[in-house]
Amino acid sequence: MNILMALSQLEVTGAEVYATQVGNTLAQRGHKVFYVSDTLNSPHQGQYFKLRFNKRSLPRRVWHVFYLIYLIFRYKIQLVHAHSRASGWSAYVACRLTNTPMITTVHGRQPVHRSRKKFHALGYHAVAVCENIARQIVRDLGVAESQVSVLRNGVDSQVFKPLAANHGAKPVIQIIGRLTGPKGQLVYQLLEQCIDLAANQVQVISGSQIDPIFDKFKTKVKFCGYSANIRQTISQADLVIGAGRVAMEALMCQKPVFAVGEANAIGLISVDNLASAMASNFGDVADGGKTELDIDYPQLAKQLRSALKQPKVDEEVYQIITEQYSLEKMTQRLLELYQSAYVYTKKREIPIIMYHRVIHNDPSQHGVYGTYVTLERLEQHFQTIQRMGLSPITFQQLDEIGLDHRFDHGKRYIILTFDDGFKDNYDLLLPLLKKYQFKAMIYAVTGTDHNRWDVEHPSKPDQRFELMSPQQLRDIDRSGYVEIGGHTVNHPKLASLSHAEQQHEIAYNKAQLESLLERPLYSFAYPYGDHNEQTKRLAKQAGYTYTVATDSGPVALHEDLQQIRRIVMFPSTTKFGLWRKIKGNYTIKKAAKPQTKNLS
Repeated sequence: MNILMALSQLEVTGAEVYATQVGNTLAQRGHKVFYVSDTLNSPHQGQYFKLRFNKRSLPRRVWHVFYLIYLIFRYKIQLVHAHSRASGWSAYVACRLTNTPMITTVHGRQPVHRSRKKFHALGYHAVAVCENIARQIVRDLGVAESQVSVLRNGVDSQVFKPLAANHGAKPVIQIIGRLTGPKGQLVYQLLEQCIDLAANQVQVISGSQIDPIFDKFKTKVKFCGYSANIRQTISQADLVIGAGRVAMEALMCQKPVFAVGEANAIGLISVDNLASAMASNFGDVADGGKTELDIDYPQLAKQLRSALKQPKVDEEVYQIITEQYSLEKMTQRLLELYQSAYVYTKKREIPIIMYHRVIHNDPSQHGVYGTYVTLERLEQHFQTIQRMGLSPITFQQLDEIGLDHRFDHGKRYIILTFDDGFKDNYDLLLPLLKKYQFKAMIYAVTGTDHNRWDVEHPSKPDQRFELMSPQQLRDIDRSGYVEIGGHTVNHPKLASLSHAEQQHEIAYNKAQLESLLERPLYSFAYPYGDHNEQTKRLAKQAGYTYTVATDSGPVALHEDLQQIRRIVMFPSTTKFGLWRKIKGNYTIKKAAKPQTKNLS
C-alpha cells in the first residue's frame, strides 16, 4: 500500500518516533511510506514533504487540505495515518473529499469542546496509545467504543536490547524529554527540588531550545541536546526519568525508570505499578478530568533517593514490556486495521467466486440442484474478468503476495473457486483456463468417485456426476493453472458431526491430497458452507491458512481467515450479473458492516 504519515510538531516528539519506526517497518515489508509534517528529524525510509500544520489560520488550513489532496493524487496514496490534531483535521477533510481511508493514532489527551464533539476528525478508527486516552475519547468526545482501540507504542526489540549496569563514581540520572510546555516546568522542578545535583551526574537529553530559566543549572547539569541514538545514550544511565516512549525504551534496555509525566508521578516502575503506568502512558495521560500535574516534590525527592538504590529492572516487568510494546506485533495489528479501513472506506475487497460443475449446453446435465455453469457462459465470465483488468490468483499466490499487499496500487485480484472436483473441470475448465491464462482453485472430495452425497439424498436424489480420478487430480494440479484444496472425505455437513468425525473428514482428506500431490495444501472449503466454531478451529489445526465458506463471514477477508466469504455463481448469472458481483462492493451491500474488532 501507499501510506501517508501526517504529523505536526516543531521538535522531535514521541509521535514522530512512533510514525517513523512504524513507517520504516512497513517499508521493510514492501509498502511505500510518505511523510508530511512541519519538521521530521528521525531517520525514515520514504519521501518527506514539509507542511506547516501549526500555522492554523483559515487560509492556511485550506492550503493544507489542498496540498494533502495533491499528495494523495500525485503519489497514489491509499491510506492516511494521522498522528496529531492539527494534521488530523486537515487530513480528515482531504480524505473525505477524495474517499481515502484514514486512521488516527492519538498520543495525548484531546481537547473537549462543542465542535470537537461534533467533528471528531479521527477517520475510520482511532488508535490510542494507552487506556486513559481511549477512555477519554469515548467518554468526553462521544466516539463509539467500536471505533477506538488501544494499540501501544511499538519499540524495536532488535535495537532496544538489555544493557549492562554502570559502576561509576556517581550515579548517572538522565532526564529525557521536551523542555517546553508542562514538561519543561516539570524538569525545572525536578532539578530545583528533587535531585541532589552534587551527589549525582545529571544529564538532560532534549532537542528543545533551552529556556533561560535553566541557566542557573548549567554549571551543575549537562544539557546534552537531541540524541540520534537514544539506546547508546541510555547505556550511560543508572536511572532514567521520563514518560511516554522514553520509559518503555529504557525498560526494554533494562534500565530502571522513574516515570514522571505531564499528568502523574508514577515513581520507580515495578510490577506493582506497571499496569497503572501503562494505562497512563507512564504518567503522561491522567484518567478522568484531571489535566494538570499536581506533585508533592519533597515526597518525590525521597522516592528518587530510594529508586537509586534499586538499579535492576524486575524480570517480570521486562517480559511484560517486551511483549506489550513489540514493534513487529504492533505493526502487524496496524496493518490489519489499515486493511479494514481500506475495505470499508473504499467498499472493495478481492472477489472470491464459487462454481461447481462446467457443462456443455445440454439440459440433461443440469441435475436437480443446478450447481453448474455452461462452458459458453463461463467463457463470457472469463471475458468479463479480463476486460475488468482482474488477475485470477490462487490462495498460495495470495499467501506469497501477502494479505496486506492485496490492495497495492495497480493490482486487482480475483479468486475463482470450483467445489467438489468434478471430472468436467478437467475436461472443460482446464482448457479454458489455459486459453485465458487464468488460475483457479478446485476443492476436492477424496472418499468417492462421484457426487454420492447428492445421489443418495433421502428426499431429493440427484443424478450421478463423475469426479476426477486421482491421476487427473495430480495432473490438473501440476498443470500450473489449478491449485487443489481440501473439501473433506465424504462431503458431509460438518457442523452436525462430532469432534472426532469432523477432525477425520478434514485431516484425512488433507493427508490423502498431500500424499497424492506431494505438496502442502493452503486452503479448505466447507461443504455446503456449513461449519461451526469447532470446525474452524479444526481446519486451522489441520494446517490450513485459508478456509472458505459461502455467503457467511466478515466482508474483509483478513478479519477471519477460517471463514472467508465467497460469492455464488448461478447458471443464470449473466455477464452483467457477474460484473455487478465482482466490481468490489457486492458483499458489502449484502452484509451489514460488522463492528470493528477491538485491537487491545
